[in-house]
Amino acid sequence: MSRKYKFYNKEGLYFISFAVINWIDVFIRLEYQNIFIESLKYCQKEKGLELYCWCLMPSHAHLIFRAKNNNPTDVLRDFKTFTSKAIQMAILENPKESRREWMLSMMETAGAKNSNVEKRQFWQQNNHPIELWSAEIIEQKVNYIHKNPVVAGFVNEPWEWKLSSAANFAGQLGLIDIEEL
Repeated sequence: MSRKYKFYNKEGLYFISFAVINWIDVFIRLEYQNIFIESLKYCQKEKGLELYCWCLMPSHAHLIFRAKNNNPTDVLRDFKTFTSKAIQMAILENPKESRREWMLSMMETAGAKNSNVEKRQFWQQNNHPIELWSAEIIEQKVNYIHKNPVVAGFVNEPWEWKLSSAANFAGQLGLIDIEEL
């Protein structure tokens, strides 16, 4: 995590974005998407993650969340550490991954430049958490998150993107249960 940006209010509701190094579009593959989604569910159940809004794009993710135990830094760190290792292992073991060598090489290069990383770096370190303190700001961030796939040209309507909470907000069943704002 960036040394510049912090979770100052440990009880706060936060908007956060994080990206794969070099914006590699890892999440075009279902198996990597599933690791991300199952990890969010695990953090909800076991780590105290209160998830209010989310979207997974091919190379990055957006969340609105709070930590029940007032430890947002720990929850995010654990989530990113686990998904980093699990997705890298899945890339290594995926016989159909045509971009394996290229992706792993990019991750090794990024890891070599970062003293906090042992071998390969998966996620960029800059998270820039933004505390959401008003209904207006919350609505702005929810709209930004859910419109991300529309702006990118992947879908026409936010709820058509299965890798987000937009379906939940439209009264449909989403992939992940979320808290109400």
